[in-house]
Amino acid sequence: MKRQNNGLLRLIAIFKLLKTLTLITVGIGALRLTHTNNAADTLTQLAGRFGFNPGARYLDHALARIANLPPKDFRDLGIGSFVYAALFLTEGIGLWLAKPWAEWFTAIITGSLVPLEIFEIHRHPSIAKVIVLLLNIAIVVYLVVRIRRERPSQVEG
Repeated sequence: MKRQNNGLLRLIAIFKLLKTLTLITVGIGALRLTHTNNAADTLTQLAGRFGFNPGARYLDHALARIANLPPKDFRDLGIGSFVYAALFLTEGIGLWLAKPWAEWFTAIITGSLVPLEIFEIHRHPSIAKVIVLLLNIAIVVYLVVRIRRERPSQVEG
């Protein structure tokens, strides 16, 4: 059966590829922080370059927490970011090419991460996390419906 309506599939692929780029950036940044003596100063300078107010309350709170992290935590964050980036890259490319395996892969991986997202929202709620959770749930529902609808009919023998 010829697969139709790949527009939404491509939109999901773009979403996954944007997540890939974000995680690669986080991974590189985290690994670079393992080699600095003062991660808080490095991040304060970076925040200033991106137009954030270095004296802002939330930024100062985040920097204070980061300053106390050991280099091993930055390394772990970097490695974990690359692992997730590889998953999202695989999903994104497969969905962009409208491969049936990618629909299954994305539905399974994205669905398996929903409980972790809910737990994270419970621990540290934010609007952005809720929006990402809702997008991921919508993606899983859409892909499951699409997979079931486009499954070849069973031939009775």
